[in-house]
Amino acid sequence: MSAVSEWIVREYFEGLGYLVNQPRKHTVPGRQKRAAEEIDLVVCNPLVHEQQLSGQMMWTRADLAGVARAIVAVRGWHTERFYPSTFEQTPDILRFVEDEALSFAEELLGSGPVAKVLCLPRLPASGDLKDQAMLLLREKGIDGVISFETMLTDLIARVDINRNYEKSDLLQTIRILKNYGLLKDSQLDLFEKRRKR
Repeated sequence: MSAVSEWIVREYFEGLGYLVNQPRKHTVPGRQKRAAEEIDLVVCNPLVHEQQLSGQMMWTRADLAGVARAIVAVRGWHTERFYPSTFEQTPDILRFVEDEALSFAEELLGSGPVAKVLCLPRLPASGDLKDQAMLLLREKGIDGVISFETMLTDLIARVDINRNYEKSDLLQTIRILKNYGLLKDSQLDLFEKRRKR
């Protein structure tokens, strides 16, 4: 499943104009990953000249408009929300912001500011748990979090059923699903009544 999750994130960043590098195309069997191996993607937007990070923790495409360079970790466990306890019980989730990983990113990107982006399925829905999760991530050095829902919603909205996306299996799959009415743009569902079960 991690390859599919990385594929979604890669398409999302490429669609926003980023050049995307996947430094590790292999898994590390039999030993714990080094911190530098926790970076899933390194992204660079040549059209953004000055890094200006949003003050928000939950990012959308608007927040990425000021991000020139970033390291991205993809945690695509699509079965649960990420609570503060998840980060405490599984500290490897955040190893990509350690000094070793940042040094590796500097080797690839050169010196200068690099945003640290975490892609997750979901954080707690609201309330204290969400605030605690955001605070914990900020304290650990994460600059922004992008949810898979945000990325998928954006990808679905960008795909036109009248175009052929033969160079991207993901976009082509979304196009086919939209063409057969299995996926709809979010604005089309605005006035649709919910069906009773």
